[in-house]
Amino acid sequence: MSPTDAEVLEALRQVYDPEVPVDIVNLGLVYRVAVEDGIVRLTMTTTSPGCPVGDFLAREVERAVGALEGVDGVSVEFVWDPPWGPEMMSADAKRQLGWR
Repeated sequence: MSPTDAEVLEALRQVYDPEVPVDIVNLGLVYRVAVEDGIVRLTMTTTSPGCPVGDFLAREVERAVGALEGVDGVSVEFVWDPPWGPEMMSADAKRQLGWR
């Protein structure tokens, strides 16, 4: 049985942007999760189009999500529309970073 979207998001909370000490879900980098027949397709972004950690994040996402029971494959697509901005962060992320 394939994991639920919620289970995928929970696994993604274990993936941190190495430049910011917050997970990619709370940073607002994950735009879309789709699970079908064991294949997880993610649409996400980085904090900027030139961000040097995109490949690292893709590998970490594939590792974290691929470890879930029922996952046969993981596809990560990076997009820059809409562009990421700090307003996309959760209240928890802002609190972690000391923002009010």
